[in-house]
Amino acid sequence: MASRIDRDVVVETALRLLNETGLDGLSLRRIAKELDVQAPALYWHFKNKQELLDEMATAFFRRLFATTMPAGEPGAAGRWPSWQEMVVRSCAVFRRELLKYRDGAKVISGTRMTDDSFAAPLEHFLGRFVEAGFTAAEGARAWWTAYNYTIGMVIEEQSVHPDPGHPEVRDPAYDLDDRERRLAATYPLAAGAGRTLFGDSQEAFESGLRIIVAGIEAMRGERKGS
Repeated sequence: MASRIDRDVVVETALRLLNETGLDGLSLRRIAKELDVQAPALYWHFKNKQELLDEMATAFFRRLFATTMPAGEPGAAGRWPSWQEMVVRSCAVFRRELLKYRDGAKVISGTRMTDDSFAAPLEHFLGRFVEAGFTAAEGARAWWTAYNYTIGMVIEEQSVHPDPGHPEVRDPAYDLDDRERRLAATYPLAAGAGRTLFGDSQEAFESGLRIIVAGIEAMRGERKGS
């Protein structure tokens, strides 16, 4: 039975089903049904759902880096004109790709890479920081902060707009008019913040990213000043 499928087929099917089922509805049993095999055939490849999620995340990053990395050897500046542009562009592409999958950010969050395909892109990013005068540790912390910010923002964004096929549709729980009516009298600042927090997701993401870039610049400035 197991010879009919391999790990790649299982992962491809899981990613395809994700938009239909969401993360909670995605199970090895559901994937087996889609592939028209018995569930034990999948356990030959993945012991549990977490192992499958790890492989899904690895496949996602492998594709992402293959299509978005600048030309050149790991550590080279490539086409990035500056480290600031590298952070902004790479995180924007990361967000865009995550939004293609329902619960895409939740799938990525907390997973472990199953191979070393992440290492070359990471070497490239850190090399760009080092070329700009950061220490390797500072570059690692800067990239890790921007990376985790992107995942966190997309998790929040996908809770507001859960269907990637209809990003204009808002979960009723995030009705901004209703939120303002409930909070305005007692908590006017919190009421007004709703449209900033849950309104234009693109603008919110870009604003936060600018804050992070400014923080990275300030961190380096403090070290130089000391």
